[in-house]
Amino acid sequence: MKRSDEVIKYFIYSLMYVALCVVIVPLAASRLSSRGVTTKRVEGERTETGKYTVGGQSMEDYIKGVVAAEMPASFPEEALKAQAVASRTYAVRAVDNADFDLEPGDIGQAYVTVDEMRENWGENFDEYYSKISGAVDSTKDEIMAYKGEPILAVFHSTSAGETERAGNIWNYDLPYLESTDSVGDTFAPNYETRAEIPSAEVIAKIKEKYPEFEADENGLFESIAINERSGAGYITDMTVGNMSFTGKQIREALGLRSANFTVEKGESGIIFTTKGYGHGAGMSQYGAKYMAENGSDYRDILNHYYKDVDIEKMS
Repeated sequence: MKRSDEVIKYFIYSLMYVALCVVIVPLAASRLSSRGVTTKRVEGERTETGKYTVGGQSMEDYIKGVVAAEMPASFPEEALKAQAVASRTYAVRAVDNADFDLEPGDIGQAYVTVDEMRENWGENFDEYYSKISGAVDSTKDEIMAYKGEPILAVFHSTSAGETERAGNIWNYDLPYLESTDSVGDTFAPNYETRAEIPSAEVIAKIKEKYPEFEADENGLFESIAINERSGAGYITDMTVGNMSFTGKQIREALGLRSANFTVEKGESGIIFTTKGYGHGAGMSQYGAKYMAENGSDYRDILNHYYKDVDIEKMS
């Protein structure tokens, strides 16, 4: 082959290579991307298209497992919808703040698989799964936001008739977690319970959590003083033995149902009478049930328990 022919051939091959790199490959990649091919971001488990996943499943499938675990399937549909939006909001906030892929157990909400639902519900599985799926699907992608950011959408089983302000539980206020009435909670099962705990057990459990705690078993009741309650009735300051505590601290140490309690002397220990179940902030599940039974839809319920929030589609 002549030298000039080799030059011409080399020039043609070079042009073909440039066309391949500059035009054809980018065009193919663009078309694939437009057909739904995505890449994951490092933060949490969120794709470039804004689709959230938890444990390798879609956010909506995960939320069905959460609602099934967190709220009785027998509750009204509007209460289940409110639970779906609250749980989705809580999960989206967790994913946004994570620097690794989250599994259901990482988020802080109860969760059950479909197989566990089937085992738990038995012959009611089809009815209950359809009901929960409907509540989740009808609120698809909806979350609560405050000033454009997903809120900390905490919830609990039953308040003491009025929900608690966030600052009285976690020592920091959130403008959307203010105290509000929840009269339906007084109709909840086990709204008020009594339990007597032996004095020695009370001392041992508190000391296990707070080693510097000291109290005399015989004079334990006399050492207890409830010094202050919040407007919702939860104890914010009390004295036991040689130390001061919040009601939350005593609740956690003794395994009480709530931090809204009274004490009286029993035959061999202290009788604790508690009202409600849970920390008391955000949506009350039995309050949501009561509101739904009395004509409120899920948006009414959410706006009652979470102040000044917007219900919008997650991005």
